Amino acid sequence: MTCRGFIMTILCLAVPCVPSRADVKLPAIIGDHMVLQQKSEVPLWGWAEPGEEVTVSPGWRDRAISTQADGNGKWSVGIPTPGPGGPHVIFVQGRNEIIVENVMIGEVWICSGQSNMEMPVDNVRPGYTGVVNYEKEIASADRPMIRLFDVENRYAGAPEADCVGTWKVCSPDAVRGFSAVAYFFGREINESLDIPVGLIGTNWGGTPIEAWTSADSISKVTYFASALEDLLTGESELEERYQEKLKEWHEGLDAADGGMAGRWMSVDLDDSNWQVMPLPQHWEEAELSDFDGIAWFRKTVEIPKEWSGRALLLELGPIDDMDVTWFNGEKVGGMEELNYWQTPRQYTVPAELVQPGANVIAVRVHDTGGVGGIYGKPEQLRISPAGEEKAVSLVGDWRFKKGIAESELQAVPRPRRIHPGYPTVLYNGMISPIKSFGIRGVIWYQGESNCSRAYQYRELFPAMIADWRKQWGRGSFPFFYVQIAPFKYNTELVAAELREAQLMTLAVENTGMAVTTDVANLYDIHPRNKQEVGRRLALWALARTYGKDLVYSGPLFRSMTVEGRRIRLHFDHVGGGLVARGGELTHFTLAGDDQRFVPARAEIEGDSIVVSSEQVSKPVAVRFGWSNTAEPNLFNREGLPASPFRTDDWPGVTSDHR
Repeated sequence: MTCRGFIMTILCLAVPCVPSRADVKLPAIIGDHMVLQQKSEVPLWGWAEPGEEVTVSPGWRDRAISTQADGNGKWSVGIPTPGPGGPHVIFVQGRNEIIVENVMIGEVWICSGQSNMEMPVDNVRPGYTGVVNYEKEIASADRPMIRLFDVENRYAGAPEADCVGTWKVCSPDAVRGFSAVAYFFGREINESLDIPVGLIGTNWGGTPIEAWTSADSISKVTYFASALEDLLTGESELEERYQEKLKEWHEGLDAADGGMAGRWMSVDLDDSNWQVMPLPQHWEEAELSDFDGIAWFRKTVEIPKEWSGRALLLELGPIDDMDVTWFNGEKVGGMEELNYWQTPRQYTVPAELVQPGANVIAVRVHDTGGVGGIYGKPEQLRISPAGEEKAVSLVGDWRFKKGIAESELQAVPRPRRIHPGYPTVLYNGMISPIKSFGIRGVIWYQGESNCSRAYQYRELFPAMIADWRKQWGRGSFPFFYVQIAPFKYNTELVAAELREAQLMTLAVENTGMAVTTDVANLYDIHPRNKQEVGRRLALWALARTYGKDLVYSGPLFRSMTVEGRRIRLHFDHVGGGLVARGGELTHFTLAGDDQRFVPARAEIEGDSIVVSSEQVSKPVAVRFGWSNTAEPNLFNREGLPASPFRTDDWPGVTSDHR
């Protein structure tokens, strides 16, 4: 037995048994197989009984470090780390002992953002197809020098102290569901530097940047005041308020609809003068074209004698938007809130309502806009004894009567329910628990969810970078990010403007941007070539953080000069020279004082580009790649694409991209 092992054994024997509440505990981010940032002082922390002494003994040091838990039971120590290597063991001793094993010392990176950062190597998560050659990539992922930690998706109204996740040694099984961009970035760093790399994936698809920013920072943006107030109010109170408003609205709706009780759903109502509509179908395809509001539907159905006195399952398929459904005059179900227009209706009819022969089904349908009605598939309209296949079809003619129009109704209350897109909730749930962990820097892939607010993103993105640097307290650490790829967004120029906001963020100290105009899929917002995305991020890190002498960026616009009928463009990061792939340069447009952009001819002259057009005699401004879907062909000789840009700041001016 080693001297350290002997001492630890004696200490363990000397400590009496205590309840689990007194045990020393570590956060999820500190555990077996982790990587600690090299040549740094890294925090290790956890919880214990208030006032309890905690001793941390790293295997690479002869001296232990001791501290006491504060009044809330929190303790923390700073541990100096050596150069890269391992594996090491860390002993944490209080009233109990924790041994953290297989610890490596190396480089640690946070890998965050929305779906393009979340997209795994394999197609193990719904909505993702897997990266290019993912089978081969997974098979070759036995890389024990790389360690992976995936923060479980969680949003919270206030900063959380801990998260859910475990460190894993990189292997085919471990990498399968891990961020592809993060893995390929880490693989490049590991292969180039030959040191351990720790990757902390904390990402969630479809989320906006404000969700990843702390309340201290995001509260300075008045746009988010209402949502932040919701967080202070709390989910339970918000739901209570919503249900009260919904109840009041339904009471008003019942009155506006002529008083429902005993009328439209009544068994003995004479509906012979009502119109007839075959179902299922959207009612705009029938006699209710362009109508939004309330319509009543009734059908008399013959129930077999042997079903009498048995509970039945009434299926109506999806209904757009809301419904209330009665059987023989009694309410049996309904979806009376918005956003359930795709949900198939399945309601149980109590046995006491079922009688042999004629039975009446009545449905009040409320469409708030767009198409409406009982519109599912024919096989979704049926009634049957619960649990049995035999059914009576409800397909065919239904009686219907148009009720009150939507324009005469009060607007439907909308729930204010906290969700992953709320400001600060992902910072609280997925960043706050790890913000003390020692890191080298961050890679980030996000922006698609903020496309409609690109000008606001100019403020939000630098603010979030500053916020994270403040929260970690490790200075202006590297922050490298991906410019969003070309994609057919529904609104013109939103992606171009968002890319511009990302380009402008390069003015923030120690940032870098990987351009992806050449690795896109215009019909899939999740391009599959994540290998190249990870490589380009790694180029920034290798050059700017680790001092490698290499070209790490494609051409970035620097300045312009007007030369008569031409404009000359000057660039940074031309590398070995400017290149037009596949022929003449594409996606340049030119405008004069009239601010009307037309297609332009662009030619490479040395390290600059000259742009001209016969339609513009006095050029004023140039735009390059200025659309949602532009895939231009300007590169440097190292194969890195130029970022789209514009030389003007004219609002509301579009280009002719033919």
